Amino acid sequence: MEEQGCPRCKTTKYRNPSLKLMVNACGHSLCESCVDLLFIKGSGVCPECGVALRRNNYRLQVFEDAGVEKEVDIRKKVLRDFNKKEEDFGSLQDYNDYLEKVETIIFNLASGVEVESTRKMIEQYKKENKEFIKKNQSKLSRDEEYLEELIDMEKQEAASRKQTTMEEETREKALKRKHKDALIDELMFSDMPANAIMATHKQTSVVTKKEEETRPPPSAAPTFSTGMRFTQQSVFNTGGQVTESKPYVFTPLELETCGPPYPDIHSIMNDGFLSNVRPSTEMELAGGFEPQVACQRALQDTFCGLYYFPPMNQPCASPNSSGSWSQGNSNSPMCVS
Repeated sequence: MEEQGCPRCKTTKYRNPSLKLMVNACGHSLCESCVDLLFIKGSGVCPECGVALRRNNYRLQVFEDAGVEKEVDIRKKVLRDFNKKEEDFGSLQDYNDYLEKVETIIFNLASGVEVESTRKMIEQYKKENKEFIKKNQSKLSRDEEYLEELIDMEKQEAASRKQTTMEEETREKALKRKHKDALIDELMFSDMPANAIMATHKQTSVVTKKEEETRPPPSAAPTFSTGMRFTQQSVFNTGGQVTESKPYVFTPLELETCGPPYPDIHSIMNDGFLSNVRPSTEMELAGGFEPQVACQRALQDTFCGLYYFPPMNQPCASPNSSGSWSQGNSNSPMCVS
């Protein structure tokens, strides 16, 4: 693998680990010192290809390959104008054709293929879609909104980690200061030899350090969607009355069907229930609509209410000792399961 370095002064990352490489619009890199030297007047030419550049055309290189930096820069500029979203097209095929066209433009500019004709096509597109481009620049797509949420979450986690680190450092400094003050007091007022005091203090410090290391870190308090922190016994103000929340306890749903129990998914798949059920299409499978689920729902709707009796002056059916159903009194429940 070629060592990353400046092509002008030949300085490499190996010889200078703090080397900062800058990349320009034409995709050629220079170290920060060479950029300051060549563009001391604010403008100059690229040492690699001779393209006229200005100092502000150079930026810090992120990727090792300068060609990747060039493509990323071109992609940002192109997508700033070709900013249509999927909802702007009548069909998915039209949207895919549009994306393929954009990728072709980026490839041509990054690879130097038909550059002049590609730039003319971009200018023509910008003239024809000027209002549309301006309108879409102020509107975030769903992916961009999702990325914004991820970035905000990452910032909150980073701030939380930073706060935890600062608290740990503060606690460690306070502990060291406490041990230091205790040692000074013992040396000043104790009748024991200094060597014995130092040995005892060192042993105490080691034990305390181990206890601090084994102590679990304080867990961050969870938050609501608004960002407000809450604990297990959060206090809320509802209509002027302060109430304490209780921990949520999950209670399984008991569905009263007023009919015989319907088969479970395992029985439906193995007992021949699916022989008269059509298979799901690809779109239905993608949405989670499997044939056994649809069959179970149909059987549930079929069995539901078979044991139901109207509540007014109608007896409810109940099983007798022989297993058959007999009439009950009018005060019995509406249904039997």
